[in-house]
Amino acid sequence: MLETKIPLGEVSGRIDHLAIDLKRQRLFVAELGNNSLGVVDLAAGKVIRRIEGLNEPQGVVYVPFTDSVYVTNGGDGSVRVLRGEDLTPIGRIELGGDADNVRVDAKRHRVLVGYGKGALAVIDPATRTKTADFHLKAHPESFQIDETGSQVVVNVPDAREIEVVDLAAGGNRSWPTQGAGSNFPMAIDDGAHRVLVAFRSPPTLMAFSSQDGRIIAKLEICGDADDVFVDSRRRRVYVTCGEGTVDVLEQDGAGYRRLAQVPTASGARTSLFVPELDRLFVAVRAGWNEPAAIWVFHPSP
Repeated sequence: MLETKIPLGEVSGRIDHLAIDLKRQRLFVAELGNNSLGVVDLAAGKVIRRIEGLNEPQGVVYVPFTDSVYVTNGGDGSVRVLRGEDLTPIGRIELGGDADNVRVDAKRHRVLVGYGKGALAVIDPATRTKTADFHLKAHPESFQIDETGSQVVVNVPDAREIEVVDLAAGGNRSWPTQGAGSNFPMAIDDGAHRVLVAFRSPPTLMAFSSQDGRIIAKLEICGDADDVFVDSRRRRVYVTCGEGTVDVLEQDGAGYRRLAQVPTASGARTSLFVPELDRLFVAVRAGWNEPAAIWVFHPSP
């Protein structure tokens, strides 16, 4: 159910990924086409700040154990670090090209960033420096750390592969994709021991065993998928697609079935599901009939 729309103001172009600071009830919006980071006060339901001067921001994450915000920039390959309290700049890490998806490795107290022609950078938040790289076959898109914290599963669409990196030993292996391509979004279902990957060609969701990479289930989904999230409480999966829909899927035995298709807007393909708030936030770029906004959905029942 669409609960509200939070206007983003004069924001042009594509909007990329979102992140949450639960303590302060702030939503961060990577406004790629606007070269800015929007800061939304969820309690007030409005934008309270816009950080300018970025270079195609693609990924953003809040790091609770250092109270900081990391913003990755595709245009210049930099990672900008902001102090959580007042969002002042406190660091900049140069990765050299196309800094993209970013995740917190909570077990090891570090940050991982996908970048360049095929690498995951390891960043130490204490020193705000790059300490290592995991090498991949091509540029990484979405990646997730599995429930054991021992491996990271990476979408590598240009290689038409899913690569699995051993975080301790650093070795790589691949999972089969049955010829499907353009695998951009990914989510981990810890309770079911599954990795969910959405492909754009053809539009398909595949569920892989997180233990051995075996394909457990697959289902046709909406087109131009860019984010996928697991709602563990309802045993549902939310897939946001640029064609202007959110696919709501429900686990049905070993597989899935479509429960609903919720209309959004053309190009609204990035989102963030926050279980603690029980809300799905969908980024809607400015269009001929819609201003740039965050659409807030409350799953029901």
